[in-house]
Amino acid sequence: MGRYILRRLLQLVPVLLGISLLVFAFLHLIPGDPAVTMLGDRATPDAVEKLRERMGLNEPLPLQYLTFLGNLLRFDLGTSIFTGVPISKEILQRWPATFELSVVAMAIALVIGIPAGVVAAVRKNSLVDNLAMGGSLLGVSMPVYWLGLLLVYLFAVNLQWLPPSGRIGINASFAPITGFFLLDSLIQGDFKALGDVLSHLILPALTLSTIPLAILARITRSAMLEVLSQDYIRTARSKGLKEFWVIGKHALKNAMLPVVTIIGLEFGTLLGGAILTETIFSWPGIGSWIYGGILQRDYPVVQGGVVFVAFVFVLVNLIVDLSYAFLDPRIQYK
Repeated sequence: MGRYILRRLLQLVPVLLGISLLVFAFLHLIPGDPAVTMLGDRATPDAVEKLRERMGLNEPLPLQYLTFLGNLLRFDLGTSIFTGVPISKEILQRWPATFELSVVAMAIALVIGIPAGVVAAVRKNSLVDNLAMGGSLLGVSMPVYWLGLLLVYLFAVNLQWLPPSGRIGINASFAPITGFFLLDSLIQGDFKALGDVLSHLILPALTLSTIPLAILARITRSAMLEVLSQDYIRTARSKGLKEFWVIGKHALKNAMLPVVTIIGLEFGTLLGGAILTETIFSWPGIGSWIYGGILQRDYPVVQGGVVFVAFVFVLVNLIVDLSYAFLDPRIQYK
C-alpha cells in the first residue's frame, strides 16, 4: 500500500507539469494585455511598455514559462498582478469557502441521490423508478446558471426567505478562526452566526448539488440492478433474510464501487471551484477568484489557481482508489 501511494504521488509531478504548460499556453492565446487592462484604453504606449517590462510580460514566452515553472518547483505559485497578494495566501483565504460549499452540496447529493437510485432499482419500471430517473435527467440537463437565478428570484427576491448572496450577513459580528464558517460558529458556540451561515449556504449548495445528485442516482440504480441479478442475492432471499438486509447489507455494499468512483470525480470537480455557482451567489471561493483572474488577464492567478485545482482533483482520486480496498477485500495494491 505504501509503495502504491508513493508511486501515485510521484505521478503527480508530470501531470502537474503538463497542466501548467497547457494552462500557460492557452492563457497567453486569450486576446488582451494585462498592462492595458490595468492602465486603461487611454494609456500611452510608453506607459504600457514600461508596465509590461516591470511585470516581465515583455520577455519571450518560453522564458516566462521557465520562470513560472521554477517558482512552481519551489512551491511558489507567484503573486497577483493586480492586487500584489501572493497566490498561496489568496488560496488559503478562499479555499475554506469552496470546501465548505462543496461538502454541503455533496452531502445533499449523497443523502438524496443514493437512496433515490436504490429505490428506483428495487422498484424497477414502477412509477417511483420513472419519477426518479426523470428527475435525474432533468437535473443533469438543467443549466446551473438558470437554476441559480431561479432560486434567487423565488426564495430571495419574492419570498425573502433566504439571502441571495455572500457567506454571512454584512451586519454579523462574527470573527472567523479557521475560515470554515460552520466550524468556527460551532467552536465559538455562536448559534445565531451558525443559522446565518446555513441560510447563506442553502441556495448555492442546492444549485451546486443538482448535477452530482442526478448522476449519483442514475449510477446507483444501474449498479444496483446489476447486483440484484446475481446468484448470491437470490441465495440470500431464499434463506429468508428480510428484504431490508438483502438490499442494505448484500446488494448496496457490492454496488458501491462505481458509486464511490463517481463520488470522487464529482467531489473533486466541486472542490475545483464552481465558477457559475460562485459567481451567481457572490461566493468568495476558488472558482469566482479564477474567473476574475481570467477577466483581468491576471496570469499568475489563473496559472496558480488551475495548478492547485489539478492537485486537489488528483489527490481526491487517489483517496478514492485507496477506498476500493476497504470496500472490496479482493482488491490489493502492490
